Amino acid sequence: MTPANLTTLTELVADHDAGSASAEPARQPTPGIEEFCGEAAGLLGADGVIRDPAAREKASCDWAHMSPILAAKLPAGHAEVVLRPTAHEQIPGLLALAHRRGVPLTPRGKGTGNYGQAIPLYDGAVLDLTGCDRVLDAGDGWIRAEAGAKMSELEAHARTLGQELWMFPSTFGTTLGGFLSGGNGGTGSLVHNTNSDGFVQELTVVPCTAEAAPFTVRDADTLPYIHAYGTTGVITTATVRLQRARTWTGLFAAFDDWASATAALSALVRMAPAPRLASLDEAGLVRVYRPDPALDPTALNLRAIIEEEAVGQARALVESYGGEVLDVRPAPEGPALISSLSFNHPTYHLMKAEDGWFHLEIRGDVLLGDTTEIRKVFPGTLLHLEGMRSGTVGMLMARYQDEQTVYDGIAALEALGVGVHSPHNWLVDRRLDLVREAARTTDPLGLLNPGKIPAVPEKTVPEKTVSKETDPEVAP
Repeated sequence: MTPANLTTLTELVADHDAGSASAEPARQPTPGIEEFCGEAAGLLGADGVIRDPAAREKASCDWAHMSPILAAKLPAGHAEVVLRPTAHEQIPGLLALAHRRGVPLTPRGKGTGNYGQAIPLYDGAVLDLTGCDRVLDAGDGWIRAEAGAKMSELEAHARTLGQELWMFPSTFGTTLGGFLSGGNGGTGSLVHNTNSDGFVQELTVVPCTAEAAPFTVRDADTLPYIHAYGTTGVITTATVRLQRARTWTGLFAAFDDWASATAALSALVRMAPAPRLASLDEAGLVRVYRPDPALDPTALNLRAIIEEEAVGQARALVESYGGEVLDVRPAPEGPALISSLSFNHPTYHLMKAEDGWFHLEIRGDVLLGDTTEIRKVFPGTLLHLEGMRSGTVGMLMARYQDEQTVYDGIAALEALGVGVHSPHNWLVDRRLDLVREAARTTDPLGLLNPGKIPAVPEKTVPEKTVSKETDPEVAP
């Protein structure tokens, strides 16, 4: 869904490929933007409506440059104004205003490494929610906060109650709304999987409609609003799950061969008490990290956040698979270092150190076995794995040649039994049917982060074979 008076994404990319390389695309201002800004100042005050070019430029970028495929398509949109509310109660008025004026509005949090999902492809306004940062309430097994509250603040508050978050992203300064709208998992996912698997108890969401009346969804009904990039409404408050606080420590180990290291990783994942996180890196990745005695740049590195009482058990497990424990480092330093080198952070460190790399998100326990054929798909492959009870996930990094080579390689990996999720697009690609259905009601004009919900593909199946039972897209 895109506003009818705005340039299409296809045209945006075509303009760029034709040679538009300025930081701010030469397009006409959004109709009504000046009136919109004036009315927004009446709701937020002058300080809450930012027209400064540097602030608009910062609000128009995310981590899309880490994808060489997306980098070739940028710049792809530019904020004309940044709105900074300081309380969630101000947000409904802003969305009602956007609806009335027909101004695109892209909500943003902080810290999640999104790949174009936070870029305002159709210009208009960026809604910066980081000022809505209050922790509102907490109880046994739950905590409620505004969307702009940092996950680190939630964890600290929970700790005062003898509890801790089920999970938090590897970028610990990420905001709650950013993690739910654009993130997926992190420290704690080893047991609890993703942020759409029971982590969220309740959301308050504001639609982009004439009334913009906030509504509340709970449990499974929150799914259309998680990892939807704000296309189905703006999350203003969220209640997420807590568990009993543990005393965590970091264990760092080194291995000489892949079979031993992956066997140890698999055993750690199933250890009781369960670790909070367990990661495995190849030496080629470790060499680009900041030097540390707990990290061996010549070996396969296995790292785990484990309960303090389980140190002896984990040490014995590592040694039983032929590994060497390099360090056992207590909180906060040990677990913090391990979390900061998990999930996509190895990709960041590698690409910061050397140009010319790309990456894919991969999954499947096939990664724990012989990876010879997997590595042949992209010569020079480096692997980072995350142990999960729901199945191994990780990152594959290799030298970038061109876009087609990447897509051909994805097909080859899938033929080998490797699950692949490509980060090289900015479109919603989870629970898409639920997202489309919700957006029809919550954003009837297509103003919320437009360009991120892919169009429904045209049907090529003969009409006589289509039924509501076999093809949900034709159901009313």
